[in-house]
Amino acid sequence: MPPSEMMSATARTGLTTQPTDADPHRYQTGFSNRFASEAVPNVLPRGRNVPQKVKYDLYSEQLNGTAVISPRHAMQHVWMYRMRPSVVHGKISASNVNPHIEFCFSAANERVEFVASQQAWDPFPLLEPHNAASGVPGTDFVRGIRTIGGQGSPTLREGLAIHVYSANASMDQRAFCNNDGDLLLLPQHGRLNIQTELGWLMVRPGELAVVQAGIRFRVLLPDGPVRGYIQEIFGTHYQLPELGPVGSNGMALPRDFASPVASFDIDETPWDITYKAAGSLHSCQQRHTPFDVVAWHGNLVPFKYDIELFVNMANANTDQADPTIYCVLTAPSKTPGVSLTDFLAFTKKWITAEDTFRPPYYHRNMSTEVMGLIYGRYGGSSHVLDGGGLSYEASYMPHGETYETWRNASTRELGPTTICEDTMAFMFHISVPLYLTKWALRGDGAKSLHPSDPGQWDNVKAHFLDHLDEIDAELKASGLPTLSESKRERNSRDQGLT
Repeated sequence: MPPSEMMSATARTGLTTQPTDADPHRYQTGFSNRFASEAVPNVLPRGRNVPQKVKYDLYSEQLNGTAVISPRHAMQHVWMYRMRPSVVHGKISASNVNPHIEFCFSAANERVEFVASQQAWDPFPLLEPHNAASGVPGTDFVRGIRTIGGQGSPTLREGLAIHVYSANASMDQRAFCNNDGDLLLLPQHGRLNIQTELGWLMVRPGELAVVQAGIRFRVLLPDGPVRGYIQEIFGTHYQLPELGPVGSNGMALPRDFASPVASFDIDETPWDITYKAAGSLHSCQQRHTPFDVVAWHGNLVPFKYDIELFVNMANANTDQADPTIYCVLTAPSKTPGVSLTDFLAFTKKWITAEDTFRPPYYHRNMSTEVMGLIYGRYGGSSHVLDGGGLSYEASYMPHGETYETWRNASTRELGPTTICEDTMAFMFHISVPLYLTKWALRGDGAKSLHPSDPGQWDNVKAHFLDHLDEIDAELKASGLPTLSESKRERNSRDQGLT
């Protein structure tokens, strides 16, 4: 758009971060703060939210992210002072811009199914760079979303969805608004330059961003084609986990979260707005930009976080901690004390525990585990992930490392060492079973599936049986029946002779 048709202004006042070569934006820092930001000085009303007349004839508009009768500590909302209220738009109609987004995760939906066996996908393909001169439209962020699975439904305001995205075109004169839930975005390849109603976020691989329900945004691609992961939560918001005995320090520090400063455009050209509401897409046109918020204040604010800043914790002398010690963000469920999902990050850390089996032990977990890799190389299970890949372990189903890994870890000499060197992996640790989509299992997504070998554990040996003589001697010394005596007793009992 010619400079004569558009002007952009960004706040330069207050305590904000400084721009860098990789990120030209400024940010306010802190988690869930009640921020205030104005791109033009003295626009924010003092002592009231809705004055009779806002300075420069701006319009007052509130976005509520929680019920208005929520307790004060749980309330999330934002007041915006904008050039036009959001009601100024054209007719809203159903949209078919992306038929691959699922929202209803139950047996009643024939496009999803429950799978008990573990699944793993190789990196989902990157799109070729878009050639605008060809006249063929590229794939922007909204068109490039594909649903892997989920549970519940946004119509119930309960549950979540896991998606991946691939895109090769910026959202030009287009914006997206997800009314169904908060989106946690994890770039794996290429930066996302995200313009929101409240300001800009530049998010690179190794960072995460959260855009809450009801906030309009668009995604620009400064590095060309992109790929990444999305977790969408319905009816709840992301929080920092409680620290308990850990105390006031460690894990994700609140001051390392960054939220935008007010920024607005003057743009009187046509814009398309796509809404996702109750699982379906709807669109409308308006004759001006949606990014016209001159000032705002509140705590329903998008944010980003550099996962490399996570402060790792681990057991120092024996055993290993549960993986939730690597929790960056959590989202509560409707059951008190139970999270809907925890976002866990696995980055470089020291392991010092002695006489401890160090890889993930064999386990059966009530939670569903969905794991991905941002960069580096990560095992942690019987399948190895590559950057851009994904794995799934169903609720309560057994899983763990290969037999070869077990043998090596059981016999090697231990000393202090680092793991996840130059690696960033993550897990969505989800407290409910997931339904997977037909797209991921038998559609285009299935092209990336790498099947698990059902016989991969056939070579696991019961080494207990190699020690029967030693065990009999120990039992006899303790005054207990030996294994051979116990076997004779069981046989007699089974035959009804005793």
